[in-house]
Amino acid sequence: MPRKQNDVEKSLLAKGFKAREGDHNYFNYYSTAGKKTAVFTKTSHGAREIDDNLLSCMAKQCKLSNKDFSLLIDCPLDRDSYETKLIAQGAVEFQPV
Repeated sequence: MPRKQNDVEKSLLAKGFKAREGDHNYFNYYSTAGKKTAVFTKTSHGAREIDDNLLSCMAKQCKLSNKDFSLLIDCPLDRDSYETKLIAQGAVEFQPV
């Protein structure tokens, strides 16, 4: 199901992603310890809705299944739970706060 780009971007920002300077369409994940990670995604410039194909690509970039990415965007998957998944996959290194 397509999603509004604005809703997806707001949710990413609320879950620890930060927009890269100079281009608001690229988002890097920062750990709860404040460290920039290699996890990133992007949205298409000027698009109003994000189709299922792009949502699937974004899920892979965020190291999540399509279902978990939907949960991340819809908020049942909170930032701490997301980071726990990234640590378990080895995508993010655990760093005590």
